[in-house]
Formats: sequence, C-alpha cells, structure tokens
Amino acid sequence: MSGSLDTASLLNMVGAVLFGIALIHTFCAKYLESLAHRHPAHAGLFHLLGEVEVVFGFWAFVLVAAIALIAGGSEAIAYAESRHYTEPLFVCVVMVVAASRPVLEAVRAALNGISRIVPLPSSLVLAWLGLAAVPLLGSLITEPAAMTLAALMLAPQIFRAEMPERLKYAALGVLFVNISIGGTLTSYAAPPVLMVAATWNWDTAFMATQFGWKATIAVLVNASAMTWVLRRHLPATPAHTDRPGEVPVPAVVSLVHLAFLAGVVVLAHHPVLFLGLFLFFLGYTQAYARFQSPLILKEGLLVGFFLAGLVVLGGMQQWWLQPIVSGLEPTALFFGALVLTAFTDNAALTYLGSLIQGISPASQYMLVAGAVAGGGLTVIANAPNPAGVALLRHGFEDQSIGAGGLLLGALLPTAVAAACFLLL
Repeated sequence: MSGSLDTASLLNMVGAVLFGIALIHTFCAKYLESLAHRHPAHAGLFHLLGEVEVVFGFWAFVLVAAIALIAGGSEAIAYAESRHYTEPLFVCVVMVVAASRPVLEAVRAALNGISRIVPLPSSLVLAWLGLAAVPLLGSLITEPAAMTLAALMLAPQIFRAEMPERLKYAALGVLFVNISIGGTLTSYAAPPVLMVAATWNWDTAFMATQFGWKATIAVLVNASAMTWVLRRHLPATPAHTDRPGEVPVPAVVSLVHLAFLAGVVVLAHHPVLFLGLFLFFLGYTQAYARFQSPLILKEGLLVGFFLAGLVVLGGMQQWWLQPIVSGLEPTALFFGALVLTAFTDNAALTYLGSLIQGISPASQYMLVAGAVAGGGLTVIANAPNPAGVALLRHGFEDQSIGAGGLLLGALLPTAVAAACFLLL
C-alpha cells in the first residue's frame, strides 16, 4: 500500500509540473514563432512548438509517457482511456460545420439585413453585432459555434493588418469574455454551466434569471465600448470575403447546413451520433462542392487536439484544485475562481465544485460566476477560446497571438463582467 501511495503522489507531482510547463509554454508561443523567423534552419520545429493549439496535446503525450515509465504501460493506457473526450470532439465538429460557407452566408445575410435597418455606418453595426449579438446567440447554438461564427465575421473587419495591434488584442479580449458569459442564458450552451446544471438542478429559467440578464448587460457594455474605440479604424464599407467565381449559395443548401448545425448542437452529448452526422455532412459537402469553400478541418482538428490535451493534463490536477475550491467563502470563491480559471479550463473548475458535498447555493453561484467571468483571460480558460485563436491568429503579427497581449486585452471586459455578476 505504501508503494502505491508513493507512486500516486509521484504521478500527481509529475502531472502538476507538466501542467505548469504547458502553461508557461502557451505564454512563450509567440516568442517561439519569432525564433522561427530568426533561425530558418529550424523554422519547422519552432513553428510546431509555437502553435498554441499543439501545446497541451504535446505535453499530454509527455504525461502519458511519464505515467508509462513510472507505473507501467497498462496504467498509462488506462488513464488515457478513462478521460472523457466528448467536448474536444464536439468543438472540432461544430467548428467545421459552423464555418461552412452556406452557414456563414446565411448568418452574414441576416447581420447585413440588420445593419441596413440601423441608421449608422454598416461597418460599425456589423462590428457591434459580431461582438455582442453573436456571443449572446451562443446561448442557443453553443459557445464554440458562436465563437466560430463571430471570429469569421469579425476577421475582415477588425483582425486585419491595418488595425493597430493593441486594438486587435483589446477586441480579442472583449470577444473571448463576451463568448464566455454570453452562453449563460441557458443551461446547456456554456461548458462550465453544463458541468453543474444536472447536479445542482439549474434549468434554463434559473440561468436566465440568475445569470443571463446580468451577462447580457456586461456583453452590451463591453461590445459598445469596444466598437466606440474601434470606430475610426473600421473600414469605410464592410469587407467582402467572397472569392472570384464563387457560385451563389441557394437558400435550400443553407437551410440544409443549418439543419446539420442544429443536429450537431442537439446531439452534443452523444459523440457517436454527432460524429455520424458529421460524416454525413462531409458527404453532403462533397455532393454540392460548387457551393462550398474549403472546410476548416485542419483548424478544427488542432483545436480538438488542444482540448483533448487539456482533458488529459487537467485530469491530474484535482488533488490541489479541489481543496482550494472547497475551502473558500462565497466572495473569496468568486475571486478564486476568476483567477484559477485563467490557469485551468473553467468547465474543469466548476466540475470540481460539483463534487463538493453540501456546497451552499451562494457558493454555487459565486463559483460559476467567477469561472465564466474569467473565461477570456487566457487561451485555456474557456473551451471555445482555442477555436478563436486558430481562426484569428493570422491577423496578428507573426501570425501568432501572445498570451500576455490577450491577458491585458481581457482585463477590462473581465472587470465589467465581474462587476455585473457581483453587484447586480
């Protein structure tokens, strides 16, 4: 027994150390990308290690190898297979479907229709809708789908070479925070809410009355302030992303794609079914290839790899995280969750809270509020964030998003969200 306890303690320490190294690696990703330009002979290696989406998957493999060396190959395989990969698979699939051209055309047409009604410059209205309306839409279509749509809609407006880098980071911080809190109007769309909804009997009515209206105010404030800051830097007319020679998408094709997206969302907790539907979707896109743009399969797979790595590494952090969560009073728990979620996925944090026996309703609220408010601080803080990074990083210098820049950009919108959840 003593030997097994020693082995377990050693594995916990190794897991924590590798998790810490992975966190440091995410902050160094932009620097590694710059090294790729300075040392062309090893550019391939630096580009690989500089891909934020690769970081946690890479260190997850290191962790599994370490478990094999310490406890044996069978233990390493058993641990890897004991993790739940539904969320990484879902995010990968919903990204690809939501980013398909017929879905984007349908969303773009709806937003353009709204922009024509509002008596303001279209580029200004579209930027505001991308930062406010689409994140709130995440409460219906899930946060990863909302992130995908918002990123692709905002990329030609905000995340482009002509935009000052500091403003791009500020807008990225607003987008990530608004996506994190914008999914709290329902009980199924935000991963950190989903982790506790069944255990604590939180339904959509509860979420709307306790979280949703406060989140909506914070989203509107953040988006409005950011749009005002961006007003002088937005293009005079909305940027067009159509490619020469593209065939217009028939309404029926867009409806079929939207039906696929709805099906994936409804089946989000049944990987066998939504993966089967995804394969059918791939076949449909091949059958009607003339109405399609290249699917973002690479980006989707990289984001899934990142989240799967986070699942593997995060599974060995319970031994130090849960005592912290369970030992804090409600207000301290809010700020503790706000900070801790920057270092671990907020869904993992709320899941640990759901395991605490006898946790008070006040502590339940503060834990989830802090976790979603802090969901924009880092790439790993919220499951949809890696999707946003994968889709938007090409608009930044060195085609890489710096962790420090994201943190600074997210501080003010995070403060707005925290104030709304604490004071309203």
